[in-house]
Amino acid sequence: MPLTTTTAVPLFWTSYGPRGAPRLLVLHGGPGASHDYLLPQMLELADRYQLVFYDQRGSGQSRTTDQAPVTWRTHVDDLARLGPELGLEPLSLIGYSWGGLLALLYAIEAYRGIGPRPARMVVIDPAPISRPLRESFEAEFARRQASDTVTKLREQLAASGLRERDPEAYRQRAFELSVAGYFGNAERARALTPFRIIARIQKAVWSSLGDYDLRNGLTTVQCPTLIIHGRLDPIPLESSEEAARALPNARLVVLDESGHVPYVEAPDALFAAIRRFLDETASLASPSSSPPETT
Repeated sequence: MPLTTTTAVPLFWTSYGPRGAPRLLVLHGGPGASHDYLLPQMLELADRYQLVFYDQRGSGQSRTTDQAPVTWRTHVDDLARLGPELGLEPLSLIGYSWGGLLALLYAIEAYRGIGPRPARMVVIDPAPISRPLRESFEAEFARRQASDTVTKLREQLAASGLRERDPEAYRQRAFELSVAGYFGNAERARALTPFRIIARIQKAVWSSLGDYDLRNGLTTVQCPTLIIHGRLDPIPLESSEEAARALPNARLVVLDESGHVPYVEAPDALFAAIRRFLDETASLASPSSSPPETT
């Protein structure tokens, strides 16, 4: 199992795609989740790019017995070491949800000298960039999960007999309904890879951010950045609009028919936008030495 050696605790990592191709470091959501819930859909990009995934500290296959709090700075420090160790410079980041916010946090700190500056970034439906916007998201998500639509879907599942006939299929559908509020249309919460959130990690990271607001810090980040946001996302579109205004070299693409999970809800539009951006910024990501082989 490939593990990092320069981070404070070993982190699991893996890669997909042709060796020698431009490499993209993918930051999963959470915090407290793992990389594999982005599969297989994100492998759409693995035809022309090598995608490098890792499980952030305390989650997935990077679990640790260390009980020290895992904070946002913990994740930023890990990321500062991980890129150079795996030979990923110049650093191209793709962050989804919490991973999008992590990419922005890292970029702010990198421009202060903590680690290699990103050459380019793609942030997909990033977590809210301020505490008030996060509170708006939490209220909207709770409203959706309690909606008549989701309630009816849960009742249908309970009455279906699936739990007795096919317990695995029941667990799959129950998971999908537990995140249905993220979708623009709850009926489309299907074909998802289930994941588990490590509550201790999630709580510690959000607590460490306090009454955060990234807008001022983002004004220092010069690298080209593509922000993609579903118009139907429970995370307010205002959050990505504010981020795009603060970043000196950012472009915002709004996916009208998508919620928070565009790789399921609007994959064609999502990947087309990412590919265009990567093509336009290809000169910033000249090849460097190949990363170590995975096992």
